[in-house]
Amino acid sequence: MKKYPSFALTAALAVMIQPVCAADWPTASPEAVGLSAAGLATMEEAVNARKFETVTSILIARGGKLVYERYFDEAGAAGLRNTRSATKTIAGMLAGIAIADGHIRDEDASLLNYLPRYRSEAKTEPRKARISFKDVMTMSSILECNDWEDISRGNEERMYLIEDWVGFYWSLPVRGFPAWTTRPADSPYGRAFSYCTAGVTTLGAAIQGAVKEPLDAYAKRKLFDPLDIREAKWQFMPLGIAQAGGGLSLTSRDLLTLAQLYANGGRWSDKQVVPAAWVARSLEPKAQMEDGTRYGYLWWLHEFTVNGKPVATFAMNGSGGNTVQIVPALDMVVVITTTNFKVRNAPRLTMKLLTEHVLPLVRDK
Repeated sequence: MKKYPSFALTAALAVMIQPVCAADWPTASPEAVGLSAAGLATMEEAVNARKFETVTSILIARGGKLVYERYFDEAGAAGLRNTRSATKTIAGMLAGIAIADGHIRDEDASLLNYLPRYRSEAKTEPRKARISFKDVMTMSSILECNDWEDISRGNEERMYLIEDWVGFYWSLPVRGFPAWTTRPADSPYGRAFSYCTAGVTTLGAAIQGAVKEPLDAYAKRKLFDPLDIREAKWQFMPLGIAQAGGGLSLTSRDLLTLAQLYANGGRWSDKQVVPAAWVARSLEPKAQMEDGTRYGYLWWLHEFTVNGKPVATFAMNGSGGNTVQIVPALDMVVVITTTNFKVRNAPRLTMKLLTEHVLPLVRDK
């Protein structure tokens, strides 16, 4: 099995020159940090030719400095980017902060401990009481929920049809594992991966129940304000709770800031915003998809081949091919936003842009 860079490598990025705030990154020319100006020009030509359909922004930072920022739509730098499921990764950050604050025992705690309204669900199915924060953050809950399978009882499109999205999650049946499927005990890391937005939606509600504060207000106070992220547009469930499963809109610079925060081991300027230990655990593989891609606590763990060499990244991914990437070995963070929500295989288009244009920008010394 291929080995990802250790957290020590990621944490080492904390020695970089760190930006003061999201609105005021220190900058450098691409050439000054070893990026190819010719390669950037070729990339822009390809994007403008719509070889990757509708890309709206690309931002690149290296060594803690913003070295490339280009917008390909009218919204520009002020535009709030709906990166859909990239929101899920932010929910994982908030879970770690809430644990550090003492509101949640640890990631093995039961979600239902913080959702008293739904505890009756465990009376008919006691196993639901054992569903933990870790289960939903690793997409490996026992409930039958798979957004990538149209016939799944827990497909997110069914959730949106009803009023109580959290109740929708708890009403789901327990998954079955017939002989032709792989049971959790036989799966990598002991968890059977099944992508489930409803579970992360419920995670957000559980965090809110634990901190006894609206989720969006807690996010502003504990995560966004310390990073000087000044505007965040949440989507809300019909019952009024901020939707942790997707739809949070932030500027491209703010997304870059969140990536740099984790590249810095959770530290921003002189503040430890997210505990370093939580960053480390979040970026460790906890489950594995069928194609071999690994998954941490709501982080995607990719390994690409660039110029014949393996390059590992940690990513916040959303539909349409929206992605926020940390590339430890290249000392780089990258944001690519799109509006390719109805484009077939949009994530593959973005990863092609990343691997054929962005990552090869680093010149070999």
